[in-house]
Amino acid sequence: MEPVAVGSVVTLKDVAAASGVSISTASRALDERTTTRSAAAAHVRKIAEELGYRRNSFASSLRRGETRTLGVLVPRLSDTVMALMFEELEKAASARGYFAMVATSGDDPDDERSAAETLLDRNVDGLILATARLDDELPRLLRERRVAHALVLRTDGVSPSALGDDEVGGYLAVRHLIDLGHRDIAVVTGPAFTSTGTARLAGARKALDEAGIPPRDEWLIAAGYGIENGYTAGETLLAGTPQSRPTAIFAANDNIAMGVMAAAHRKGIRIPNDLALVGYNDTPLSARLPTPLSSVHVPLEQIAATAIDLIVNPGTEPLIRRSMPTLIPRQSSGTPKRQSPA
Repeated sequence: MEPVAVGSVVTLKDVAAASGVSISTASRALDERTTTRSAAAAHVRKIAEELGYRRNSFASSLRRGETRTLGVLVPRLSDTVMALMFEELEKAASARGYFAMVATSGDDPDDERSAAETLLDRNVDGLILATARLDDELPRLLRERRVAHALVLRTDGVSPSALGDDEVGGYLAVRHLIDLGHRDIAVVTGPAFTSTGTARLAGARKALDEAGIPPRDEWLIAAGYGIENGYTAGETLLAGTPQSRPTAIFAANDNIAMGVMAAAHRKGIRIPNDLALVGYNDTPLSARLPTPLSSVHVPLEQIAATAIDLIVNPGTEPLIRRSMPTLIPRQSSGTPKRQSPA
């Protein structure tokens, strides 16, 4: 076997020559998609390993008209849920032989479209969007251009989507507070342009209506999904006297809930003694706060696997798939309120 010069890149031609086979035979033996187990193929792979050959999967994929790469678009990676979602998407993609690359949009439609075009310019095989707005044009444009894509965590109601059942999650959170004896319940939802915000509010309203509790408009606040948004909403809701403010708050994500916690702490309002609180997404920090946060758990691993399958197995039904959330009760929602004697 002729040695390859030190510092040079070992090519497929080098492996073929050292193995005494044609380049096409060497290529078939080294193709990770094949299950060839002949002695000749084993010999080629052994020679390739000894020479330090590294297969150029990108070039091979381009020749086949694919790159085995998926683009993932999220609003921001500083958001814990989005960072966790991308990690799960990356693992699910890798398990199926794909590589995932991420870009951020800041929840701005123009930046979202620009980021999507940048990913498409890199010849990704499909796009996964965690950025969809109810008024978003991008999913429609992708459908018209026949670009393989899936929406994750959010949906526009049309494109292939993998998400939690947010209406059920909102219902579970508020039903929990009602079962604990609360009737003065406020809801801080996400932005009105997101399916998550509107669906979680719909679930909360359903639970209130079922219990015969008329919602107070001033206690239904649409906010952003950041801690600062929760803090501002908390200051508004907790500004009055103990008799005029809610005894319980459902926050549509854990960041909002932590902001409410901070506002309550500043005002000397104790959780759960004076205020019961439930969040959403069950992020890792929620169980480790000084007052552990009750939260709705969303199965991100299952959602990620579903999103990848919607792209790599296009045309499968249903196109919009919702995973079931579960309520995780902790200290922040307290224990049942003692009922006044009749």
